[in-house]
Amino acid sequence: PFIARMRRGDENDPLLAQVLPSPEENARYPGFVSDPLSEQSFTPGRGMLHKYHGRVLVIVSGACAVNCRYCFRRHFPYNDFKPDRDDWEAIFRYVASEKTVTEVILSGGDPLVLSDKRLGAILDSLEAIPHVTTLRIHTRMPVVIPNRVCESLTDRLAASRLQVVTVIHANHPNEIDDDVGHAMAALRRAGATCLNQSVLLKGINDSADTLIRLSRRLFEVGVMPYYLHLLDPVTGTGHFDVQGDRAKAIMRSVLHELPGYLVPRLVREVPGELSKTPGFP
Repeated sequence: PFIARMRRGDENDPLLAQVLPSPEENARYPGFVSDPLSEQSFTPGRGMLHKYHGRVLVIVSGACAVNCRYCFRRHFPYNDFKPDRDDWEAIFRYVASEKTVTEVILSGGDPLVLSDKRLGAILDSLEAIPHVTTLRIHTRMPVVIPNRVCESLTDRLAASRLQVVTVIHANHPNEIDDDVGHAMAALRRAGATCLNQSVLLKGINDSADTLIRLSRRLFEVGVMPYYLHLLDPVTGTGHFDVQGDRAKAIMRSVLHELPGYLVPRLVREVPGELSKTPGFP
C-alpha cells in the first residue's frame, strides 16, 4: 500500500526517497556515528531501554514493514538485543520492581509485526502489574500496511484496562490516504489516543508548506501532530540533515499558519538528557 502511493516514474517522489537506498549513504559526515543516542548505555536488561523517568521502552522486534533510510537504529544490534522467551519474563519482573514506571513503550523495529496473539500475551502480563497504567505503541504499520489494523487487534486494545497511545510515523502528507484514515478511525474507536511523529528530512518535508499540509491531513484522519524530530546523526544519513537554524525558520512559518494544537514540537534527542530537548521556543 505504501508503494501504491508513490508517483510512478518520479525519482524524487518523497515516499520513494525515504526507503530507496542511495550512494549518498556512503558519504561521511562529522559527528555522525553508529549509535547517536547512546542507547546501549541505558539497558537494564536485554530488550529494554530505561532512559526517562516513569517509562520503559521495549525493543520487541528488529523487523519493520519498510526500512527507512534515515532510521536512527539502522546500525542497532537487534540480533544481540531483542528479547527471547526468557528475556520477556525478566522484562516483566523489572517493570514490576520499578514502582515509578507507569508507562511501557513497545518499539522496535515495529511492534505490529508481531501477531495479535503475541501482542495479547504481552498485554496480559503488563495488565497484571498494578502500577502500569499506559501502553504506548510506536508503529509505522498503520501508514505502510493499514489493513494490519484488524478487528482482532482493535478488540484486544479496546478490552485492555491500560490507556493505549498509538504513535504513528508519517513524514509527508502523501503517505496518508483513505485506507490510513480507516485504520486510524479503528484505533480511535478502540479507545487509543493517536499521535504522529515525523523526522525533518532534507528533500522530503523540509518546507513549511509540506509540514502544514501534513498537520492538516493528520487532523483530518484524527491524529494529532506530536513531535518533529531533528535528524539523529547516525552514520549513513547525513544527506537528509536539515540544520537547526533552517529548521527554526521553517517552524516560524508553520506557527504563523496553523493553530497551536496542529503544530508539532520541534525536538532533538540528546544522550543523557532527562527528556527530549526542544529545538524551538
